[in-house]
Amino acid sequence: MNLVIAVDGPAASGKGTIAARLAAHYGLPYLDTGLLYRAVGLAVLDAGGDLGDAETAAKAARALDLASLSDNPRLTDRGAGEAASRVASHPGVRAALLKLQQDFAAQAGGAVLDGRDIGTVIAPGAPAKLYITASPEVRAERRWKQLTARGEVIAFDDMLDDIRRRDARDAGRDDAPMVQADNAVLLDTTDLGIEAAFDAARRIVEAARARAGI
Repeated sequence: MNLVIAVDGPAASGKGTIAARLAAHYGLPYLDTGLLYRAVGLAVLDAGGDLGDAETAAKAARALDLASLSDNPRLTDRGAGEAASRVASHPGVRAALLKLQQDFAAQAGGAVLDGRDIGTVIAPGAPAKLYITASPEVRAERRWKQLTARGEVIAFDDMLDDIRRRDARDAGRDDAPMVQADNAVLLDTTDLGIEAAFDAARRIVEAARARAGI
């Protein structure tokens, strides 16, 4: 059995940092699936399209190339995050990106993927599943510090509103909503630094490996 590690959770929970660290620790390829949706959202905006137009968004998703994710600094800004959350609500977008993500998860040896529906939709058979979360206030503070350090100007209260709005949209969509998989282990990082959070995640994965005999 391949070691596939599914890492899900809301924005700024620490899942991306933890997933990247797990990938490096186990020598596995890593995919931040949120970048796919951010790239689709930016493609729609750059073409002058409407993020609420399902067909326009799906067309952008069908044209997406993984190679385009590696050198676009705009993918990490606030606007890209909001655009990603909006286009991700379209079933056609999720359908267009499904095989790409599943193929990544199915490669020999295993992989680490993080997102909102990895353990429930993309890789439901993954032997190791984590659901990373933290309080909205802590997540907003993390994201606010990250953005302001890059020179973006945003009030903390606006950042907190963004976080809560994205949570509601991601958890409330009809197609592949953000939800903890039944067999995923919950890891709350509200009071954890990155080293403590990574160590807890590594121990969760090791327990899953032992159960699966990997």
